[in-house]
Amino acid sequence: MNDPVDARRRRLLGGLAASPLAAGVTGCGRRTGPEITDVGQIDRTIVDRVLRPASERDIARALADTRLPVSIGGGRYSMGGQTACPDSLHLDMRDLRRLVRFDAADRRIRVQAGMRWRELQSLIDPHDLSVAIMQSYSNFTVGGSVSVNCHGRYVGKGALVNSLRALRLVTGEGEALELSRDAQPALFAAVAGGYGGLGVITEVELDLDRNDRIAREAEFVPLEIYPDWFRRRVLDSGDAVLHNADLSPPRFDQPLAITWRRSDAALTRTERLVPEDLDYAREQNLIWAASELPFGDSVRKKTLTRSQLHDRPVVRRNLEASLDADALEPRTRRMSTYLLQEYFVPERHFAAFARRLQRILAAHDANVLNVSIRHASADRDTLLAWARQNVFSFVLYHKQRNTRSADRAATVWTRQLIDAVLACEGRYYLPYRPHATREQFLQAYPEAEAFAALKARIDPHGRFRNALWDRYLPR
Repeated sequence: MNDPVDARRRRLLGGLAASPLAAGVTGCGRRTGPEITDVGQIDRTIVDRVLRPASERDIARALADTRLPVSIGGGRYSMGGQTACPDSLHLDMRDLRRLVRFDAADRRIRVQAGMRWRELQSLIDPHDLSVAIMQSYSNFTVGGSVSVNCHGRYVGKGALVNSLRALRLVTGEGEALELSRDAQPALFAAVAGGYGGLGVITEVELDLDRNDRIAREAEFVPLEIYPDWFRRRVLDSGDAVLHNADLSPPRFDQPLAITWRRSDAALTRTERLVPEDLDYAREQNLIWAASELPFGDSVRKKTLTRSQLHDRPVVRRNLEASLDADALEPRTRRMSTYLLQEYFVPERHFAAFARRLQRILAAHDANVLNVSIRHASADRDTLLAWARQNVFSFVLYHKQRNTRSADRAATVWTRQLIDAVLACEGRYYLPYRPHATREQFLQAYPEAEAFAALKARIDPHGRFRNALWDRYLPR
């Protein structure tokens, strides 16, 4: 195995010598017009124009006034062009953020799709309610989260669709449809996790949960026994609310299991929500040091692992649920970018996939800062489900240079990881870099044929497009 200290030194020197270069700019010959990118800042797509609708009527009118292809973006945290299409009318949904209905007694809320989770939390926190299922960070838009059918660290909850009561969709003809498990259930199942391929989500109705007081505990667990340990100590415990286990470089072989449990203990922090617009310079500097410097592993152990093992915070659930993704954002993406990947593995194949992941990352000297393990129950509701059975997910947070050669190198080991998860009867997640071959995509998501047939019926002129569906959807 390559020495990790030497590897970091080579990466640092190579980065200082390399000139920054975007991995690619997409477009159909035209080089003028608004440019759409995402948090990864690798793909940059020239669109015809951008509209920021403030109402559903604005969207219907725009669709009637043009025959251009339509792309849809929210927080733009997808990392492979899933929110953009060349020469399209791009709908930037972030002004569509109004509260529609809120029933605190029934723990139900309906909001416009461009609202961010952090804004929704501000509405429900005074009622001691919390979002039932969401990502670990609160920056994302609600509609975007439905489009990718996200999940988080919520024990026993699974995908976001499990808390989704209904949604409103505007079709390419400008028709507004109310969708639920009772009203057009097949279309409801395809829109959730459908990446904007069938229409524009304008409203989302969600179940809510209690804003419990929770306490954190952490311990190292041997990798071989982690699935059994998780079931006994977390899934079947009855008091676990949030859980993940972190694997750290260079070996990725010792899970640090972090569990937040309901507690009656006194609060150690009284803040109800993470304040917005905090300065995360310290966190960003620590991430840079851990990923670039020869002593990065010791930085990680001293600043993060040690505090997680020894500190025992007690907080309200909403405080932990309102984390800001800026804490993970690099100080600059001028030379390097930080990216995610995710792989979903049936419970019985956990150890086999973990071993393959270790070998592939080591063989390619991939600069992976962290692998976070979560658990999700089977998704019986969505067409393009990433969990057809109970799964463990492996979330890779990695860093690469902003060069075409670095993206090509990442493509090689990513495809090997996809082969590994397919061999373990699992799937990979679609919001990230589109490194998979078309054959890998169709093997992971054979339901894409049914999705394409439904799209041909609902969107017969193929108006709703993005890089994901242009690349992979069966014709």
